[in-house]
Formats: sequence, C-alpha cells, structure tokens
Amino acid sequence: MSAPPRVLTVAGSDSGGGAGIQADLKTMLALGVHGMSVLTAVTAQNSLGVQGAWELPVEAVRAQYRSVVDDIGVQAVKTGMLASAELVEAVADLLAGTDAPAVVDPVGVSKHGDALLAASALDSVRTKLLPMATVATPNLDEVGQLTGVRVGSERDMRRAAAAMLEFGPRWVVIKGGHLSGDAVDLLTDGSEEHWLRAPRYDNRHTHGTGCTLASAIASYLAKGHTVPEAVTAAKTYVTGALTSGFALGGGIGPVHHGWALRGDDGG
Repeated sequence: MSAPPRVLTVAGSDSGGGAGIQADLKTMLALGVHGMSVLTAVTAQNSLGVQGAWELPVEAVRAQYRSVVDDIGVQAVKTGMLASAELVEAVADLLAGTDAPAVVDPVGVSKHGDALLAASALDSVRTKLLPMATVATPNLDEVGQLTGVRVGSERDMRRAAAAMLEFGPRWVVIKGGHLSGDAVDLLTDGSEEHWLRAPRYDNRHTHGTGCTLASAIASYLAKGHTVPEAVTAAKTYVTGALTSGFALGGGIGPVHHGWALRGDDGG
C-alpha cells in the first residue's frame, strides 16, 4: 500500500487528551492522513484547566523536526503551542526550509484562560512565525493579543483580518466563535473573502476546537485541496466534532474527534 499524505504537528502535549498534540493526531487519523509530531512542551492539564507547563529545549524540538522531515517528509505542517520566543524563532526557521504549506495556530491562552505563550514571545510570532504561514488561525483573544484589534461584531472581523495579514501570512482565518449568534469565521487573503457559517450548538464541551480546526486544515491541504476548500471542509469537520462533544471530569469536555467514524449506533 502507498503511504497516505503526511502531516506534522509542532505543538504541546495535553495530558487530558482533548487539545494539543493529542487532538492533532486524532484529527489527522479521522481525516485519513498520517500524523507525526514534534513535541514542544508538556502540560499537566485536565477538564478544569492547566496545572503546569514545561517547555522542551530548542535542540530537542529541532532534532525531532529534522528527524521526521529529513527521512519521512511532509505534505503539510501545523504549529500550535510554542511557549517562548526562542521556540517560536526556531520553529519559524525550520518552516522556512520546508517546502510544504504551514498552518499556524498562534496559541496564546487555553480554553480556561491559562497563558500558553510568554508575553515576550508575541513579537517573535508577529515578525518570524506569521510570515511563514500559508494559513494563520487566530481566535478573537489571539487577534487582540497580536494586533490590538478588539472584535465585538462581524464587522470588526474584516479589520482584524487586515491587521493580521500585515504580519505576512498568505491567508488568515479569523475565528468568530466567541461572538454571539451563529459560529462565523472569516477566511481571506486580502483580496477574496469567504464567510463560513454554522449554527451555534448548545454544548459546553468545546475543548480542543482551535487545535482541531488547524489540524483539519493542514490535513486537507496535504490531500491537495486549495486553501478555501481546505478551510471549508475543516469547518464542517469541526462543527460535527463540536456537536458530539462529551463530558469528561468536572469541567469542559473535549470535542469528539472520531465523530465521523462512528457507526449508526453511535459506537
């Protein structure tokens, strides 16, 4: 058998299994690509929040990346939690030498509001990492951190996208999930716009949505889809995962990455 498309995630570990590397690999499996990983940080994390985080040395991150890319190769790369300016800059350098689309999820805070990126690293994200992105996927909090633009309505999303594009990504997805009303995202490269809408479901178990969307986009890009096609398909996949999110522990449960693989009996 020939190998499926290969996608590499460069991100942190979520010990609770709902976000981070774990969410990325589950998404990639569900979408029919071979997922590979570069671990950047280890977190002690559950449904209630992040109890601790420890970043890996830059040389360990670089060695993992080179080990995978130089032997196995990649058709797409997704980045998530990078924690420090040193890690951000090292990963940006690695992406610059890789001939594959890159989906950059500029992770700043967890679902529970825990900081996952040092404030000192924000400038490195702006000047080093975002210029390497085929697609950047900030949520509204991350847009505010990076650009200072506060989004309170759909009208503000276009202004936020323009501010993000000034940092150099080819495309940006402004995720409007924190607004009221339908779950609407704006995909644009500055010349064309795609407004992606889905109903808002009454389900509080949404842990891992950002990681899952970015990994789904990378998976579809690896399979040869255009950016608008990949983002539209990823939005559909994440919407299904959100509707099937389930309770774990005493807090916010995860989305269901395997929702499309279940039989009619839900098993």
